Amino acid sequence: MTDTTPTALANLHAPSLADLELLAQEAYERLPEAFRQLCEGVVIKVDDFPDDETLREMECETPFDLLGLFRGVGLAQGGAMMQTGQFPNMVWLYRRPILDYWAEHEESLGHLITHVLVHEIGHHFGLSDEDMEAIEAAAG
Repeated sequence: MTDTTPTALANLHAPSLADLELLAQEAYERLPEAFRQLCEGVVIKVDDFPDDETLREMECETPFDLLGLFRGVGLAQGGAMMQTGQFPNMVWLYRRPILDYWAEHEESLGHLITHVLVHEIGHHFGLSDEDMEAIEAAAG
């Protein structure tokens, strides 16, 4: 049970980068085993915001427009085998946009992180929205 006394609430801090990395790792570990096995080699990174180059590339109006991003060569594009000199496939989760979205919506932070993680990893596999929803539901 969460302590919602004024004293407890007054001592809360916004989740740090390390906190979000922990939540992302826990979310990843709750994903179905078969899905995780297919994700071998995907690196999950957490940063406060996307860098300026990413914001321009994704045509974002503000740094808060992007919650996460998959970078690399997805399996749907023939990226199953890593080429020499190729960076690993990476999923970026952006802390400040995630926290901003969380503050404005009625869902738990853990659920939101799982949603963004599954959505971005889903790009790696070229999954449909329905497929990603099913994986998210299985993660509980």
